[in-house]
Amino acid sequence: MTLGLFGGFGIELEYMVVDRETFAVRPIADHLLHRFAGAFVGDYEDGPIAWSNELALHVLELKTNGVVALPGDALAGFRGSLARIDAALEGLGARLMPGGMHPTMDPAREFVRWPHDYGEVYAAYDRIFDCRGHGWSNLQSCHLNLPFADDAEFGRLHLAVRTLLPLLPALAASSPYRDGAFHGWLDGRLAVYRDNQRRVPRIAGLVVPEPVTTRADYFATILEPIWNDIAPFDPDRLLREEWLNSRGAVAKFFRDAVEIRVLDVQEQPAADLAICTLVVAVLRALCVERWASMASLQALDTRELAEVLWAVAKDGDEAVVAHPGLLRALGRGESALRVGSLWASLADAVLPDEAPLAAELQSALATIFARGPLARRIVVACGERPDARSLAWLGRELADCLRAGTAFSP
Repeated sequence: MTLGLFGGFGIELEYMVVDRETFAVRPIADHLLHRFAGAFVGDYEDGPIAWSNELALHVLELKTNGVVALPGDALAGFRGSLARIDAALEGLGARLMPGGMHPTMDPAREFVRWPHDYGEVYAAYDRIFDCRGHGWSNLQSCHLNLPFADDAEFGRLHLAVRTLLPLLPALAASSPYRDGAFHGWLDGRLAVYRDNQRRVPRIAGLVVPEPVTTRADYFATILEPIWNDIAPFDPDRLLREEWLNSRGAVAKFFRDAVEIRVLDVQEQPAADLAICTLVVAVLRALCVERWASMASLQALDTRELAEVLWAVAKDGDEAVVAHPGLLRALGRGESALRVGSLWASLADAVLPDEAPLAAELQSALATIFARGPLARRIVVACGERPDARSLAWLGRELADCLRAGTAFSP
């Protein structure tokens, strides 16, 4: 079934499997899936939510099993699956922990690659890029998938997504620590993500995608050059697929959707779904040219948008956006704005036009607007140089938030 623009949504949430006492990563996602599926498989369908493996054996992905009419419609399904997983992991001495990065994981020592189905593809990535690093093995995100029916809808959606992309970490940054310390970026996941494939830099490009508007142009401008660059490292052509493209938003023409990939996963699904709901509302306004024409969106320079993205990934809601073209595209005039204030004004402008937000989603957004993204709340709670005791407390609090469905708001 072909879905038109905003005709449904797919959402993916990634979590870490950690020790129930020490909160160190536990590479046992395959054993969890085996417990439910009865075999070492990469996927298991739990009613409205599907579970699947990732590159790292300690990461588990939960995703909508099909599409939902509104992001918030997935909340009950995610919570049901999380409860079943938590009960199963308890017997293995483990639990799930949210957050864009594990704050103390040592990838060189603790990374274990998924060894089962699809393992040859992961082995190829490991051979080419060496996945024993934070940029490969210590990343958890929320992916938002938005459908399109044809080139006309794809062009509008793709231009709208690349316009909004640089501002998303102000809402979703949740990865301030790596190696037990704050390295200056609230969205540390993006800081390591942008460089994880530097051996073939065209794969991620500038992370902000180029302003292409048709399938043919996308293949000619983005995919074919990526495949040509990887070819010397991939003689078996295992990686010559659309999913090799690692920009922060990617077109997946095999299912006619654009996938946004720069959102860190939050402490509970209601926060992820609240962010997705706001993002969808702003994208809808951009697609109908509420504030600016498609031509003006297409004219936004990719490198300049990328510079905004890195400033926002570093400083989150406190970053200041002064790019006049971007501000005009969002109907905010041309005066520089703190990104937190910009998002609050966008929410006031677009959310009344959406279906009523569930109280839990409203509360999650209110927490973000009042106290900043999860990363800022973590640094306020634990400091820039947290000790082992603080980090152990943080792991427990985050895992408890995920289990109980509550905000991290110490």
